[in-house]
Amino acid sequence: MNVFRGPTQFSAGPACALTIGNFDGVHRGHRALLQELKDGATARGLKSCVMTFEPHPKEFFSAEQAPPRILNLRDKLAALANIGIDRVMVEHFNAAFAKLSPDEFVSEILVKRLNAKWILIGDDFCYGAKRAGNFASLKAAGEKYGFEVSSIDTIHENGERISSSALRTALAQGDIHKVNTLLGRPYGISGHVIYGQQLGRTLGFPTLNLAVANHLHHRKPAASGIFVAQVLGLTDQPLPAVASLGVRPTVEDAGRVLLETHIFDFQKEVYGKIITVELLEKIREEEKYSDLELLTQAIAADARYARNYFQKKNYV
Repeated sequence: MNVFRGPTQFSAGPACALTIGNFDGVHRGHRALLQELKDGATARGLKSCVMTFEPHPKEFFSAEQAPPRILNLRDKLAALANIGIDRVMVEHFNAAFAKLSPDEFVSEILVKRLNAKWILIGDDFCYGAKRAGNFASLKAAGEKYGFEVSSIDTIHENGERISSSALRTALAQGDIHKVNTLLGRPYGISGHVIYGQQLGRTLGFPTLNLAVANHLHHRKPAASGIFVAQVLGLTDQPLPAVASLGVRPTVEDAGRVLLETHIFDFQKEVYGKIITVELLEKIREEEKYSDLELLTQAIAADARYARNYFQKKNYV
C-alpha cells in the first residue's frame, strides 16, 4: 500500500476508485465499504484509494470537544493495508483545506489531484466548507467532471448501527467483547517503546511504555483504565501482560497519556521497538493512591487478576 501525505507527495497518477472519511477504528462498517471499494475498483480497472485526514477535522476546529481517538494513525494505516487498499492519501486538515468550497474540493482535490473516476461514500457523507456538499451535489459534480458516484448504507447489527460512535461508547464502558465484535478483530494500540521514569522497576513491575497523547495534542484515547493484555511483536507468540492506559494520577500530573504494559516473566530491553498491545479485558478504572505502597499493592492485585485470566484461558 502506498501512503501519501498531502499534495507535496502526490500528483495525479492512475485513475482511482476513491472513498473519503476519517475511518477511525476501521470497524466492520468501514470494512464493508472498503471491500465494496476494492471490488468496484477491480471491476472498473482502477486503483483503490482512501482519502483520510490528520488531524481529525473536529480536532482542528475544537480540540477539547473532539471525540476520543479509537486508533492512532499508524494503526489506522495498518488496518487499511490489511484490507488490501492500494493507496491512502493522508490529507493535512488545516485552515486552507477547511475553507475549500464543495466545488473547489471536487475540482482541485478529487479531479485534478486524485484523478477519481468512481467515488463510493457512506450515506452520511458531507464535504467542503461548512459541510455544504452532500451526495446529491457530488452526484451532480460527477456528471460535470466525468466521474461516477455511489453510496453504501450504514451497516446495522441487531438493530444497532455499527459506527465509530458505538465503538467509542463500548471502549469507554470497558466492554472489550463488544469492541472486538464491532471491529471484527482484537483491539490493539501500537507504537515505539519509549523510556519512562523507571518507577515500575523500583516497584517490582517493569513496564514497556507507549506514548498515546499529551496536553499539547488533544488526541484523547477512547479507552482508559487497567486491562488484561497481550503484547505482539517481540516473539512469535503473544506475551501475556497487564496494562495501564491513562494519565497515571498517582505519580504524574502533566496530562500526558501513557500505555504502560508489564509483561509477565519478561526481562529483555526493547526500547525503540514497535509493539502492539491488545486489550483483552478491563479490570478496573484508573485510581489515584495516597502513596506508592498502596499503588504497589493495587498493581500486584491487577497482576494476579491477569495471571488468573491467562491460567483459565490455557485451562479451557
